Amino acid sequence: MLERNDAMNERADTIVAVASGPGAGGVGVLRVSGPQAALLARTLLGRDPKPRHAHYAAFRDRDAAVLDRGLLLWFPAPHSYTGEDVLELQTHGSPVVLRLLLARLIELGARHARPGEFSERAFLNGKLDLAQAEAVADLIASGSETAARAAQRSLDGAFSERVHTLTAAVIHLRVWIEAAIDFPEEEIDFLAAPELTENLDTVRTQLADLLAAARRGVRLADGLHVVIVGRPNVGKSSLLNALAQSERAIVTEIAGTTRDVLRETIDLDGIALTLVDTAGLREAGDVVEREGIRRARAELERADLALLVTDDEYAASDLAMLANPPANAARIVVHNKIDLGDVPPHIDVCECTVNIWLSAHNRAGLDLLIAELKRHAGHGEQAEGAFTARARHVASLEHAKHHLALAADALGVQRAGELAAEELRWVQQHLGEITGEFSSDDLLGSIFSSFCIGK
Repeated sequence: MLERNDAMNERADTIVAVASGPGAGGVGVLRVSGPQAALLARTLLGRDPKPRHAHYAAFRDRDAAVLDRGLLLWFPAPHSYTGEDVLELQTHGSPVVLRLLLARLIELGARHARPGEFSERAFLNGKLDLAQAEAVADLIASGSETAARAAQRSLDGAFSERVHTLTAAVIHLRVWIEAAIDFPEEEIDFLAAPELTENLDTVRTQLADLLAAARRGVRLADGLHVVIVGRPNVGKSSLLNALAQSERAIVTEIAGTTRDVLRETIDLDGIALTLVDTAGLREAGDVVEREGIRRARAELERADLALLVTDDEYAASDLAMLANPPANAARIVVHNKIDLGDVPPHIDVCECTVNIWLSAHNRAGLDLLIAELKRHAGHGEQAEGAFTARARHVASLEHAKHHLALAADALGVQRAGELAAEELRWVQQHLGEITGEFSSDDLLGSIFSSFCIGK
């Protein structure tokens, strides 16, 4: 576990970065955080600044020559983004001016901020938990309105609150079980109490719901990775072109036209989808086509959603291609080329598989597929209250789910309270990894290094 105070002692210097370059109105922003920020503010302003007040100031170099005139804002600790003394300079957005002012601040004792160091300090000072800090980067990188709103919910603590609620329930279970272990002389077998089983089942349900929401959150942040597979000449490239509304892929009657992976990113009502067209799956003698098929199968392993394109003549045999889809990947079977027969566009759900009959050629039934893609991407009702998440959050929740299942087995079959208590301890630790209660310097370095400078 990382001790935040120790970590902050290692970061007691003052940092500065260009928080944003020229924008609307040609405004540039520099942000300073750390113990020397107050001295820098007095030096630049010529007097003590008033907290949270915009001061009009002339920013001068060491020889008192004016570099620029702009606004100076002062946020004393702990009432700032980082929890430290923070100085913000709003200047004209000239890159030359920003560079001169940045050099002046460094000359006065600050240093360049590392990527993500402002958010890292906010986390270490308890202003944000780790999931909220990551949401800052997700908000900046959001490629759609839906993703931006979901990232803002994470930043506001929607994801963290659910994790904390679940953690509190796990702690309650641990207290119950460990109390039963510590007082074995009691006549009542507390480990056999129906309330304990009911509470454990409730926690497992809540964890499963949170895991599903986190997976949706990853899709909202990263977009839905959709891989189109099928036999040669079944209409995969035509389907990609229809969804992208452009002639992105070459379409011919020659089998094996698509030999490499082709990607196209589209926007479906504010949700990013990465469509991947792949080589037709078959036994190929051509070394180039074989490599294309290998890449197609590799893409399939990374898919969030697999679109198996077939036609009614070969549907039964084609389903064998995705008999065992990748873990956590959903499957839609697209029955293409209905324009060659008398089958109308329609959708049918059979067990866990969605079947859609359409024509990529004349777009009949394409709206059914688009609606289903939106549903998988978290559009509509699922987007209400949704938050962004990351792959590491999903991994932590999956580990927690595994240990929670082991705890249930230990109580249900073996009545082994010690084993159940240990498994619940692991559950709590994996949940703590999400918010940063349990974290390492290596993890923090990996997370914050992916941030923008000045954030």
